[in-house]
Amino acid sequence: MILPFYNAERTLDRAIGSIVRQKEGDFELILIDNLSSDLSRSVAEKWVDGDNRLRIVVEPERGVVFASNRGAAEANGKYIARMDADDEATPDRLLLQSAYLASHPGTDAVAGLVEHVPHTGETKGFSRFVEWSNSICSSTAIYHNRFIELPVVNPTLMWRREIGEKYGLYRSGSFPEDYEMILRWLDAGVRIEKIPETVLRWYDSDTRLTRTHPAYSDKAFYGIKSQYLASWLQKNNPFHPDVSVWGASRISRRRARLLEPFGIRFANYIDTKKSRQLGQNVIYYEDLPPAGELFILSYIRQMDNRDRIREFLTQRGYLEGKDFLMVS
Repeated sequence: MILPFYNAERTLDRAIGSIVRQKEGDFELILIDNLSSDLSRSVAEKWVDGDNRLRIVVEPERGVVFASNRGAAEANGKYIARMDADDEATPDRLLLQSAYLASHPGTDAVAGLVEHVPHTGETKGFSRFVEWSNSICSSTAIYHNRFIELPVVNPTLMWRREIGEKYGLYRSGSFPEDYEMILRWLDAGVRIEKIPETVLRWYDSDTRLTRTHPAYSDKAFYGIKSQYLASWLQKNNPFHPDVSVWGASRISRRRARLLEPFGIRFANYIDTKKSRQLGQNVIYYEDLPPAGELFILSYIRQMDNRDRIREFLTQRGYLEGKDFLMVS
């Protein structure tokens, strides 16, 4: 288990304690001090003293990417798990995930469900994301839904050591490092599953990087997903470079246009309004041709509408991953 920390004196004791008390006692916990200036180091040292399963390493390059990668490089186990310093593992997390990988040799990495612990009452958006993420469990579902949002929660991941060595771990850039890594792994054919068990209590806060750092902005997410989506389309879209975009609103078209620098062309737009006028070819959704005559990317973000579009297309004989993808 690798656990980076930076100025986490208020939560680190809880995080470390949740690992020390695991039902699976055969583990190593590598605590990566990313040059904390508070009492985090003292908190970690109290746990390390007398427990040879725990050790502290110092990563002088500031940032979760460098700290996480340093921890993985220091690890000795055949399975590597990841957690954040403000979260809490359930007692059977390591036992369940390691047993799953041991009994499923075709699976390269495994995640799990999370319990969202809100810090205020104004976290409905984050709660909806957790609800959606917890509904995506199979490798097929993870594969098909990866262009909507990150379908696995990063601090629930456990992977085989050789996967990280072969395909690389976290990269630094103007994008969310966990999303980029999962997109890269899936693009390379890595099989990721999710056990239908809660393995983490995911504590929310105003200081969480996903809320404060520009690398986790909406623009950053759409930028990196468009790059990998374009790569997938080139290999899998039988009508490449042409796609049909479900969503003719201004925001849907703006997000879709991020594909244009990669050579993707928009053959037409699909809309639920017959009167939509764009000066371009707009297809009323009920007038869609039979499956096999075009490839659709749905840029409708609202979860309920997205589900209705998936159901509509499936009833029309369209196959997800073959005839359409949900990408927003």
